[in-house]
Amino acid sequence: MARQDWGSVDRLLAELNRLGWVGGSQTIGAAFAIAVNRRFGSSDDPRAVASFVADTRKRYEEGEQFSALAMEGMIRAALGEPDLIDDLDAETAFSMQIAVLGTLLQDEEWTEAGLEEFIRKVEETAAQYM
Repeated sequence: MARQDWGSVDRLLAELNRLGWVGGSQTIGAAFAIAVNRRFGSSDDPRAVASFVADTRKRYEEGEQFSALAMEGMIRAALGEPDLIDDLDAETAFSMQIAVLGTLLQDEEWTEAGLEEFIRKVEETAAQYM
């Protein structure tokens, strides 16, 4: 997604589906947390998160299916407020992570070295939870 190579994304998703998403949720979760913290850092401004969520929901054809408050909660949980997602089911959380991650990765102006570093961090973090 970070390279916006949608053909590769489709192939990888097909492979993950074939494998039953073994390790997929850990990888998406790691990428989500790292990308959220990269974007928002230590900011505790809920308005910045709310604005980002509104933009994300507008970008995706099915974006309105997600609760804005739940998406904001997902982001703020990654920033250190985990109690905000206590009532969120895993499937919905995973779908929201993918939508938010897509926006975060598309908005980033990646250098090749920066992208490689991001991928390395995601792989290392995901490996800790597999």
